[in-house]
Amino acid sequence: MREQIRFAVLGPVSAWRGTTEVDLGPPQQRAVLGALLIAQGAQVRVGALVDALWGTAPPASAVGSVRTYVHRLRRALGDAPLIHSVGDAYVVRALPQDLDLAAFRELVARSERARQAGSARDAAVHLRAGLALWQGPALSGVRGEWAGAQRERLEVLRLSALETRLAIELDLGGHTQATPELAALVGAHPLDERFREMLMLALYRSGRQFAALEAYTQVRDLLAEELGVDPGPRLQRLYERILRADPELLPSAAARAGEARGGQVRAEGDLAVQGTVSGGTVPDGDSEEANE
Repeated sequence: MREQIRFAVLGPVSAWRGTTEVDLGPPQQRAVLGALLIAQGAQVRVGALVDALWGTAPPASAVGSVRTYVHRLRRALGDAPLIHSVGDAYVVRALPQDLDLAAFRELVARSERARQAGSARDAAVHLRAGLALWQGPALSGVRGEWAGAQRERLEVLRLSALETRLAIELDLGGHTQATPELAALVGAHPLDERFREMLMLALYRSGRQFAALEAYTQVRDLLAEELGVDPGPRLQRLYERILRADPELLPSAAARAGEARGGQVRAEGDLAVQGTVSGGTVPDGDSEEANE
Protein backbone atom coordinates (compact mmCIF):
# COMPACT_ATOMS: atom_id res chain seq x y z
CA MET A 1 0.00 0.00 0.00
CA ARG A 2 1.33 3.43 -0.98
CA GLU A 3 2.39 5.58 1.95
CA GLN A 4 0.39 8.77 2.44
CA ILE A 5 2.18 12.01 1.65
CA ARG A 6 2.13 14.67 4.37
CA PHE A 7 2.71 18.35 3.67
CA ALA A 8 4.07 21.20 5.78
CA VAL A 9 3.94 24.97 5.36
CA LEU A 10 4.34 25.98 9.02
CA GLY A 11 8.08 26.25 8.56
CA PRO A 12 9.88 25.27 5.34
CA VAL A 13 7.58 24.07 2.56
CA SER A 14 8.09 20.32 2.61
CA ALA A 15 6.50 16.97 1.86
CA TRP A 16 7.04 13.62 3.50
CA ARG A 17 6.36 10.08 2.34
CA GLY A 18 6.42 8.16 5.58
CA THR A 19 9.66 9.22 7.26
CA THR A 20 11.37 10.18 3.99
CA GLU A 21 11.36 13.79 2.86
CA VAL A 22 10.42 14.36 -0.77
CA ASP A 23 12.82 16.41 -2.88
CA LEU A 24 10.63 19.30 -4.04
CA GLY A 25 13.26 20.96 -6.18
CA PRO A 26 14.39 24.60 -6.32
CA PRO A 27 12.86 27.46 -4.27
CA GLN A 28 10.48 28.69 -6.97
CA GLN A 29 9.07 25.18 -7.38
CA ARG A 30 8.58 24.90 -3.62
CA ALA A 31 6.87 28.30 -3.70
CA VAL A 32 4.30 26.97 -6.19
CA LEU A 33 3.51 24.05 -3.90
CA GLY A 34 3.35 26.40 -0.92
CA ALA A 35 0.83 28.63 -2.69
CA LEU A 36 -1.33 25.62 -3.55
CA LEU A 37 -1.17 24.24 -0.02
CA ILE A 38 -1.97 27.58 1.63
CA ALA A 39 -5.21 27.59 -0.39
CA GLN A 40 -6.27 24.41 1.52
CA GLY A 41 -8.19 22.71 -1.27
CA ALA A 42 -9.30 25.83 -3.13
CA GLN A 43 -8.42 26.32 -6.79
CA VAL A 44 -5.49 28.64 -7.54
CA ARG A 45 -5.37 30.18 -11.00
CA VAL A 46 -2.11 30.18 -12.92
CA GLY A 47 -2.17 33.98 -12.91
CA ALA A 48 -2.32 33.99 -9.11
CA LEU A 49 0.68 31.66 -8.98
CA VAL A 50 2.58 33.99 -11.32
CA ASP A 51 1.76 36.91 -9.03
CA ALA A 52 2.87 34.93 -5.98
CA LEU A 53 6.22 34.08 -7.52
CA TRP A 54 7.13 37.27 -9.37
CA GLY A 55 4.81 40.02 -8.20
CA THR A 56 4.11 42.84 -10.64
CA ALA A 57 7.13 42.19 -12.90
CA PRO A 58 6.90 38.57 -14.11
CA PRO A 59 9.13 37.37 -16.97
CA ALA A 60 7.57 36.60 -20.34
CA SER A 61 8.05 32.89 -19.64
CA ALA A 62 6.23 33.00 -16.28
CA VAL A 63 3.15 30.97 -17.25
CA GLY A 64 5.25 28.30 -18.93
CA SER A 65 7.56 28.17 -15.92
CA VAL A 66 4.62 27.65 -13.54
CA ARG A 67 3.32 24.77 -15.65
CA THR A 68 6.81 23.25 -15.70
CA TYR A 69 7.07 23.54 -11.91
CA VAL A 70 3.71 21.81 -11.49
CA HIS A 71 4.77 19.02 -13.84
CA ARG A 72 7.97 18.46 -11.87
CA LEU A 73 6.12 18.54 -8.55
CA ARG A 74 3.73 15.88 -9.79
CA ARG A 75 6.66 13.66 -10.68
CA ALA A 76 8.35 14.30 -7.32
CA LEU A 77 5.17 13.43 -5.42
CA GLY A 78 4.79 10.11 -7.27
CA ASP A 79 1.93 8.52 -9.11
CA ALA A 80 -0.77 9.75 -6.72
CA PRO A 81 -2.91 12.47 -8.40
CA LEU A 82 -2.40 15.09 -5.69
CA ILE A 83 -2.15 18.19 -7.90
CA HIS A 84 -5.18 18.47 -10.19
CA SER A 85 -5.76 20.75 -13.17
CA VAL A 86 -9.12 22.54 -13.19
CA GLY A 87 -9.33 24.71 -16.28
CA ASP A 88 -6.71 27.44 -15.89
CA ALA A 89 -6.13 26.58 -12.24
CA TYR A 90 -4.57 23.95 -9.99
CA VAL A 91 -5.68 22.45 -6.71
CA VAL A 92 -3.98 20.12 -4.21
CA ARG A 93 -6.32 17.35 -3.09
CA ALA A 94 -4.79 16.43 0.25
CA LEU A 95 -6.65 15.19 3.29
CA PRO A 96 -6.90 17.78 6.10
CA GLN A 97 -4.84 15.61 8.45
CA ASP A 98 -2.04 15.49 5.86
CA LEU A 99 -1.39 19.27 5.98
CA ASP A 100 0.05 20.85 9.11
CA LEU A 101 -1.87 24.12 8.58
CA ALA A 102 -5.18 22.28 8.41
CA ALA A 103 -4.25 20.25 11.49
CA PHE A 104 -3.35 23.45 13.35
CA ARG A 105 -6.68 25.07 12.50
CA GLU A 106 -8.57 21.95 13.60
CA LEU A 107 -6.75 21.81 16.94
CA VAL A 108 -7.51 25.50 17.55
CA ALA A 109 -11.18 24.79 16.81
CA ARG A 110 -11.16 21.81 19.18
CA SER A 111 -9.61 23.97 21.85
CA GLU A 112 -12.38 26.53 21.50
CA ARG A 113 -15.06 23.83 21.71
CA ALA A 114 -13.40 22.42 24.83
CA ARG A 115 -13.17 25.87 26.38
CA GLN A 116 -16.85 26.57 25.71
CA ALA A 117 -17.70 23.20 27.25
CA GLY A 118 -15.85 24.24 30.41
CA SER A 119 -12.80 22.00 29.95
CA ALA A 120 -9.91 24.45 30.19
CA ARG A 121 -7.35 21.69 30.63
CA ASP A 122 -8.36 20.00 27.35
CA ALA A 123 -8.39 23.39 25.63
CA ALA A 124 -4.78 23.98 26.67
CA VAL A 125 -3.74 20.49 25.55
CA HIS A 126 -5.19 21.03 22.06
CA LEU A 127 -3.48 24.41 21.69
CA ARG A 128 -0.15 23.06 22.85
CA ALA A 129 -0.37 20.28 20.26
CA GLY A 130 -1.32 22.72 17.52
CA LEU A 131 1.45 25.19 18.30
CA ALA A 132 4.03 22.40 18.31
CA LEU A 133 3.33 21.86 14.60
CA TRP A 134 5.16 25.11 13.83
CA GLN A 135 8.75 24.46 12.79
CA GLY A 136 9.64 28.10 12.16
CA PRO A 137 8.07 31.02 10.26
CA ALA A 138 5.47 29.85 7.76
CA LEU A 139 6.74 29.33 4.20
CA SER A 140 10.35 29.60 5.34
CA GLY A 141 12.67 30.03 2.39
CA VAL A 142 9.97 31.35 0.05
CA ARG A 143 10.78 34.90 -1.01
CA GLY A 144 8.67 37.76 -2.28
CA GLU A 145 5.87 40.05 -1.15
CA TRP A 146 3.17 37.38 -1.40
CA ALA A 147 5.08 35.00 0.87
CA GLY A 148 5.81 37.81 3.31
CA ALA A 149 2.13 38.74 3.50
CA GLN A 150 1.16 35.11 4.08
CA ARG A 151 3.77 34.79 6.84
CA GLU A 152 2.41 37.86 8.59
CA ARG A 153 -1.17 36.60 8.34
CA LEU A 154 -0.32 33.17 9.71
CA GLU A 155 1.88 34.63 12.44
CA VAL A 156 -1.15 36.52 13.73
CA LEU A 157 -2.97 33.19 14.04
CA ARG A 158 -0.01 31.60 15.83
CA LEU A 159 0.36 34.44 18.32
CA SER A 160 -3.39 34.46 18.98
CA ALA A 161 -3.34 30.74 19.75
CA LEU A 162 -0.25 31.21 21.91
CA GLU A 163 -1.85 34.04 23.85
CA THR A 164 -4.98 31.97 24.44
CA ARG A 165 -3.01 28.94 25.60
CA LEU A 166 -0.91 30.95 28.04
CA ALA A 167 -4.00 32.72 29.40
CA ILE A 168 -5.67 29.36 30.00
CA GLU A 169 -2.60 27.96 31.72
CA LEU A 170 -2.39 31.04 33.94
CA ASP A 171 -6.05 30.53 34.88
CA LEU A 172 -5.19 26.93 35.74
CA GLY A 173 -2.48 28.13 38.10
CA GLY A 174 0.50 27.50 35.84
CA HIS A 175 2.17 30.87 36.46
CA THR A 176 5.49 29.38 37.56
CA GLN A 177 5.82 27.24 34.44
CA ALA A 178 4.62 30.05 32.13
CA THR A 179 7.00 32.76 33.39
CA PRO A 180 10.12 31.80 31.34
CA GLU A 181 8.10 31.46 28.13
CA LEU A 182 6.35 34.78 28.74
CA ALA A 183 9.69 36.47 29.43
CA ALA A 184 11.00 35.17 26.10
CA LEU A 185 7.87 36.38 24.29
CA VAL A 186 8.20 39.84 25.82
CA GLY A 187 11.80 39.92 24.62
CA ALA A 188 10.69 38.97 21.09
CA HIS A 189 7.66 41.31 21.08
CA PRO A 190 8.61 44.12 23.49
CA LEU A 191 5.77 46.44 22.44
CA ASP A 192 3.03 43.79 22.62
CA GLU A 193 1.11 44.61 25.77
CA ARG A 194 -0.76 41.28 25.79
CA PHE A 195 2.30 39.26 26.69
CA ARG A 196 3.63 41.97 29.02
CA GLU A 197 0.36 41.88 30.98
CA MET A 198 0.49 38.11 31.37
CA LEU A 199 4.16 38.24 32.40
CA MET A 200 3.39 40.81 35.10
CA LEU A 201 0.56 38.65 36.41
CA ALA A 202 2.69 35.50 36.36
CA LEU A 203 5.52 37.23 38.21
CA TYR A 204 3.18 38.66 40.84
CA ARG A 205 1.52 35.30 41.42
CA SER A 206 4.97 33.76 41.80
CA GLY A 207 5.71 36.13 44.68
CA ARG A 208 7.87 38.47 42.58
CA GLN A 209 6.06 41.77 43.03
CA PHE A 210 9.11 43.95 42.35
CA ALA A 211 9.89 42.10 39.10
CA ALA A 212 6.27 42.55 37.98
CA LEU A 213 6.44 46.29 38.63
CA GLU A 214 9.79 46.49 36.84
CA ALA A 215 8.26 44.80 33.79
CA TYR A 216 5.71 47.62 33.66
CA THR A 217 8.36 50.31 34.06
CA GLN A 218 10.31 48.84 31.16
CA VAL A 219 7.37 48.85 28.75
CA ARG A 220 6.28 52.31 29.88
CA ASP A 221 9.71 53.73 29.07
CA LEU A 222 9.92 51.79 25.81
CA LEU A 223 6.50 52.95 24.59
CA ALA A 224 7.36 56.56 25.44
CA GLU A 225 10.67 56.34 23.59
CA GLU A 226 9.51 54.38 20.54
CA LEU A 227 5.93 55.58 20.04
CA GLY A 228 5.44 58.55 22.34
CA VAL A 229 2.47 56.93 24.10
CA ASP A 230 1.61 55.54 27.52
CA PRO A 231 0.72 51.92 28.27
CA GLY A 232 -2.91 51.01 27.63
CA PRO A 233 -5.61 51.20 30.32
CA ARG A 234 -5.54 47.45 31.03
CA LEU A 235 -1.82 47.47 31.69
CA GLN A 236 -2.08 50.59 33.81
CA ARG A 237 -4.84 49.08 35.94
CA LEU A 238 -2.86 45.89 36.44
CA TYR A 239 0.19 47.94 37.51
CA GLU A 240 -1.87 49.83 40.07
CA ARG A 241 -3.34 46.61 41.46
CA ILE A 242 0.08 44.99 41.74
CA LEU A 243 1.45 48.16 43.35
CA ARG A 244 -1.09 47.89 46.15
CA ALA A 245 -0.67 44.09 46.35
CA ASP A 246 -4.28 43.37 45.42
CA PRO A 247 -5.01 39.92 46.89
CA GLU A 248 -7.68 39.28 44.24
CA LEU A 249 -4.90 38.96 41.66
CA LEU A 250 -3.57 35.91 43.45
CA PRO A 251 -4.68 32.51 42.14
CA SER A 252 -7.72 30.92 43.68
CA ALA A 253 -7.51 27.70 45.66
CA ALA A 254 -8.70 25.84 42.58
CA ALA A 255 -5.98 27.44 40.47
CA ARG A 256 -3.34 26.63 43.08
CA ALA A 257 -4.46 23.02 42.91
CA GLY A 258 -4.20 23.30 39.14
CA GLU A 259 -0.61 24.51 39.47
CA ALA A 260 0.23 21.35 41.36
CA ARG A 261 -1.11 19.49 38.34
CA GLY A 262 0.39 21.93 35.85
CA GLY A 263 2.87 19.42 34.57
CA GLN A 264 0.00 17.15 33.59
CA VAL A 265 -1.32 19.69 31.08
CA ARG A 266 2.10 19.99 29.48
CA ALA A 267 2.73 16.24 29.54
CA GLU A 268 -0.61 15.52 27.88
CA GLY A 269 0.11 18.22 25.33
CA ASP A 270 3.48 16.64 24.58
CA LEU A 271 1.86 13.24 24.07
CA ALA A 272 -0.70 14.78 21.72
CA VAL A 273 2.12 16.49 19.83
CA GLN A 274 3.96 13.20 19.40
CA GLY A 275 0.84 11.67 17.89
CA THR A 276 0.38 14.60 15.56
CA VAL A 277 3.95 14.90 14.32
CA SER A 278 4.95 11.28 14.12
CA GLY A 279 1.66 9.96 12.78
CA GLY A 280 0.67 12.92 10.64
CA THR A 281 -2.78 13.04 12.25
CA VAL A 282 -4.74 15.34 14.49
CA PRO A 283 -5.04 13.93 18.04
CA ASP A 284 -8.47 12.52 18.80
CA GLY A 285 -10.75 14.72 20.85
CA ASP A 286 -13.03 13.50 23.59
CA SER A 287 -15.94 11.30 22.69
CA GLU A 288 -18.41 14.18 22.38
CA GLU A 289 -16.11 16.11 20.02
CA ALA A 290 -15.41 13.00 17.97
CA ASN A 291 -19.13 12.59 17.34
CA GLU A 292 -19.71 16.16 16.25
